[in-house]
Amino acid sequence: MKILGIDPGYDRIGIAVIEKDGSKNTLLHSECFTTDSKTGFYERLVAIQNRTLKILDKFQPNTLAIETLFITKNQKTGMRVAEARGVIAVAAAQRGVPIFEYSPPEIKAAITSDGKGDKTQIIKMVGLLVKIDSRKRLDDEYDAIAVALTHAARYH
Repeated sequence: MKILGIDPGYDRIGIAVIEKDGSKNTLLHSECFTTDSKTGFYERLVAIQNRTLKILDKFQPNTLAIETLFITKNQKTGMRVAEARGVIAVAAAQRGVPIFEYSPPEIKAAITSDGKGDKTQIIKMVGLLVKIDSRKRLDDEYDAIAVALTHAARYH
């Protein structure tokens, strides 16, 4: 089973594809996709949808696992992330890929065994759960891998 994990955003989007074979998870792809801040918001949404469709077409995942919206203090940012999640979901639906959503505490609990785990713990555990090359990654990319691994753990 191939799982596309996404940490949604509109500025930076974490994307990861893992393959689950029995109890083994293999990282096939991960990236932090960044939209151009100089373009309009709706053009950024088009870029997110196009990148999502490209990943869906290239890797043909069986499922999409995406982090649920977590609105902090800035509601405007939260609304923009919600719109980005929408275009990602539409892209998956267009390709017939089922969508599963996980909250930040669910992801933290699945990866660190503690629903309050921090970024450092998540990064460390992701590196223990799947083989990752040594290139530098942003938090969004690790979060996307963690979302995919959460789904893999739930559906064995």
